[in-house]
Amino acid sequence: MATSEPHITHQRLAELTTAGIPPHYHTYFAGLRLDGLTEKLGIKFQHLSPEYSVATMLVEGNTQVIGLLHGGATAALAETLGSVAAFLSVAEQGKVAVGVDLNITHLRSASRGVVTGVCRSLKLGKTVCVHSVEITDESGRVISTARITNQIIDAPHR
Repeated sequence: MATSEPHITHQRLAELTTAGIPPHYHTYFAGLRLDGLTEKLGIKFQHLSPEYSVATMLVEGNTQVIGLLHGGATAALAETLGSVAAFLSVAEQGKVAVGVDLNITHLRSASRGVVTGVCRSLKLGKTVCVHSVEITDESGRVISTARITNQIIDAPHR
């Protein structure tokens, strides 16, 4: 981590806490945005680490026109989990992770409640990270499985 940690305002601290970002990762997320798709889909992090991460998402509001959980929303949950986990594995080095491949298989549908994504690392490398993600419904039934590959790059200058 850099020797001078960024100042985090009370408002930003509240945003990070609401998103479920653990306090020991707050400085990594200080300058990052969480108000995009993650917020729109209602993704809430329950546990975060490079090796193992968990997040939840409501089905309501993330459905297709026929009322089932949208496969794109499910894929976004998987990609969010894998990308954040990969980012955490290299954040101290000033690097970031960008998705280069996402493969997802939908096994069954969900029409209500909350789905949970569990992300596990398969490879945490210097140039590439690979994670598997299993998404389950409230009954614990697997609805989707995914694999995401992230390339590790220097953080872009803003």
